[in-house]
Amino acid sequence: MKLKILDSILGKSELPTAKLDRLFAISTASITMEANLGLSPDGAAGICFKPIESSKYEAARSEIEELLKYSARETGTRYRVEKDEYRYLWVVLEDPDFDDLVANVHLVSTTMAEHGFGEQLLCAIYRFRGKESRVYWIYSFKGGAYYPFAPAEGQNRDNSLEFKLRSVMEPELSIEKDVEKWYPLWGIPL
Repeated sequence: MKLKILDSILGKSELPTAKLDRLFAISTASITMEANLGLSPDGAAGICFKPIESSKYEAARSEIEELLKYSARETGTRYRVEKDEYRYLWVVLEDPDFDDLVANVHLVSTTMAEHGFGEQLLCAIYRFRGKESRVYWIYSFKGGAYYPFAPAEGQNRDNSLEFKLRSVMEPELSIEKDVEKWYPLWGIPL
C-alpha cells in the first residue's frame, strides 16, 4: 500500500495489466466470421510493441526469437521481426493454421509481460479476407478489447463494414466500446 502511495506522489502510475487470455477468443470467433460474414483467416498475424533500449529488453527479445524458432520447427509458422516507419517493432507471423498464429501471438505477448515489458505491448493484429474485402481484427493491449479495421481504397476505411463486424461479433469478442479508439493502422507490415 505504501509503495502505491509513493508511486502516485512521484507521478508513477501503474498501467492496466494486459488481458492476455482474451487473445484466444479470436480463435473461436473466426468460425463465426467465416460462417456469418464470409471472412476467413488469411494466414497472417502480428504483434506491435514499443522498443526500448536496455539489456533486459534485449534479453527478452532474444528469448522471444528463440521461442519462435522452436515454435517454427513444431508448427511451421514463419516469422520475422521488423521496425516500421514510426520505429515500432513488429513480430510478423505467417501460417495457414490460424490456431498456430493465435498461439504464437500469445507466446510472444506472455514472454514480454513475464519480462516486465507488458506496457510496451501495443496491439496484436489478425488478417482476414472476404470475397471483396480485407479486414484486420486489432487487439489493443491497453484497452483489453478488439476492434475491426477495414481499409478501403486510398487511406479510407469501410466504416459500414466495421460497424457490421462489431454488431455480429460483439457476443463473442470483447469489442472496444469507444469507436474513437478504433485507430486505423496504415502500413501494417502483414
